Amino acid sequence: MGTEHRPSADVLSLLIREIYQILCTIRQYQLLRIIFMKINSTLAQIFTLFLLMACSKNSGDNPTPPNNNTDPSTPTEEKLEIRISPSFNTRATDFGFETNDCIGLYVVNYNGDTPGQLLNSGNHVDNMRFTYSGSWTPDSPIYWKDVKTFTDFYLYYPYSQVTSVTAHPFTVNADQSTDAAFKASDFMVGKAVKIAPTSFAVVIPASHVMSRIQIQIEPGNGFTKEDLAKSNIAVKINGLKTGASVNFTNSAVTATGNPVTVTPLYADGNYRALIVPQTVAEQNLISVTVDGSEFVLRKGFTFESGKSYMFTVTVSKTTNGINVNINPWDEDGVDYGGVAE
Repeated sequence: MGTEHRPSADVLSLLIREIYQILCTIRQYQLLRIIFMKINSTLAQIFTLFLLMACSKNSGDNPTPPNNNTDPSTPTEEKLEIRISPSFNTRATDFGFETNDCIGLYVVNYNGDTPGQLLNSGNHVDNMRFTYSGSWTPDSPIYWKDVKTFTDFYLYYPYSQVTSVTAHPFTVNADQSTDAAFKASDFMVGKAVKIAPTSFAVVIPASHVMSRIQIQIEPGNGFTKEDLAKSNIAVKINGLKTGASVNFTNSAVTATGNPVTVTPLYADGNYRALIVPQTVAEQNLISVTVDGSEFVLRKGFTFESGKSYMFTVTVSKTTNGINVNINPWDEDGVDYGGVAE
């Protein structure tokens, strides 16, 4: 038999190393191939995205125009809704507002640092009605012009159709002997100036523009409180104009119409009425009838806007007349007292 030749250990070791290197090269190639495939896929996706963005930017002959709308009833992304918080000292009832009471609001924009003029129409907001139900809600939302323009606010109560913001007609009731008629004779005006746009509610101070008279009947000589409580008493305020022209810009009120007699409301132990601010010449201003006997106070008087006057009337049989002391809410140290015969 011939001699069998077997590869030496060195040859086998070399062969194994070469096979291993070949396998490693193949593995590295496959790995690189996978990496290149993923890179190519990612680049393709990015390239497609750029194409879509370019097409979207340039597509269509009529691109959507920017929203330059300044309508206060239409919001934009940049606009803030206008909310208000009217600040009333009191209402005619002294108990605040009731559900479904309504006010009117005007909003006037500044031109830079120059305030705008309140107009009958064409303001940023024209006579928007707000209704009370625990808080004040507009008929529809209104918005600031932008986030930087200053604004003046004007409000009035009660709401109505307005044709003139400087001469709005209003009438107090001649017969205010019922609670409803008395309340309906109240009128208030408010103003807040140079208000910067804000997300908070704008506080707008408002005040009564009518005058209020309160008449307290007290017993004098020959009367007791029990006598007056059982008596038939009627009180009248004479020679008053009940028409008014109200200016929303400065709260000024001008009395209009012919003088009439006003019948006050009796509530909480006294008589009260709302009066258009005016100066009354000397006359029989107040008449009090007790069980058919009439007593009159002859006096001239000036009723000022926003003031309430208390007339304490002392009825006395011995003088057959009335002693009257008058004190306004704002004490001025003047005694307005007099004797009625």
